[in-house]
Amino acid sequence: MKYNPLGQTGLLVSELCLGTMTFGGGDGMWKEIGNLRQEQADVLVRTALDAGVNFIDTANVYADGLSEQMTGQALRNLGIARDDVVIATKVLGPMGKGPNACGASRAHILAQARASLKRLQLDHIDLYQIHGVDPLTPIEETMEALDTLVRCGDVRYVGVSNWAAWQIAKALGIAERKNLAPLRSLQAYYTLAGRDLERELAPMLLSEQVGLMVWSPLAGGLLSGKYHRDGTSISGDGRRADFDFPPVNRDRAFDVIDAMRPIATAHGCSVAQIALAWLLHQKVVTSVIVGARRPEQLVDNLGARTITLSAAELDRLDRVSALPPEYPGWMIERQGAYRLGAMAGEKPQSA
Repeated sequence: MKYNPLGQTGLLVSELCLGTMTFGGGDGMWKEIGNLRQEQADVLVRTALDAGVNFIDTANVYADGLSEQMTGQALRNLGIARDDVVIATKVLGPMGKGPNACGASRAHILAQARASLKRLQLDHIDLYQIHGVDPLTPIEETMEALDTLVRCGDVRYVGVSNWAAWQIAKALGIAERKNLAPLRSLQAYYTLAGRDLERELAPMLLSEQVGLMVWSPLAGGLLSGKYHRDGTSISGDGRRADFDFPPVNRDRAFDVIDAMRPIATAHGCSVAQIALAWLLHQKVVTSVIVGARRPEQLVDNLGARTITLSAAELDRLDRVSALPPEYPGWMIERQGAYRLGAMAGEKPQSA
């Protein structure tokens, strides 16, 4: 297992991270995603740690807090030393019926941090993330609340999830101007079936040295190779059959799957492992979050770390999954050629 710094920090996290969204179940979407009991969660945590994973991600809204509770209990049941794991959780979604029981306000953040610590049975959270965008709360208020948690020792590092590049850049500017704890990571959707992140977010993350945690690296299981082009499951099961998320350009996704199959055969591995291995080859990626309902599924995902894709294989996957050109990207690339060409002594061409 490789370990990477979490953004511009000295904290090392495993290149694969155990996601706990399948812990707990409940009603609605949580029932469809997974309803693992404590003993099953313990097995998955043990399997991940034995493979070298030291990074576990959860959220207060997962199964209405039960995922956090089970994660903390698993660490106790297995006798895991606190310093041997990096625990990440998130705040934003509704945790009550009142109008202030959600969001990224100071009140909600501070209250939910205490509640998460209690459920996790921990004295501190390693990475506390804002789970999405709150359109009502100023970013200044959110950043000040996160800084309070860092200064009082309840949280070590802070990050966000599902934010736009401009919002992260603004938050970093606010943190620098006010001497607040800066954002160290973004948790975002990124996969061979959905490379939208590469337009604005990836360049910003690399420029500002913000780490990237990838969620749903298999596009909700679509890139597992278990589905036909019409969306039906080859095996008759799978999350996509009942919970069709995240949205995917299916034609492009299945073109990607068709390209992955011979590569998987050549490496003697699963299609899912190729999809995960591609992500691990991307410079912007710090850690890829893998979740599972069964130990054998998790073991297969963890096996992706052993696969090295050749330059030809990476090029094949890049071409079949490439995003269509979009402004201003194509204009930036065209005009940037002036300067890059000058380095090679080329005469600039007109726009």
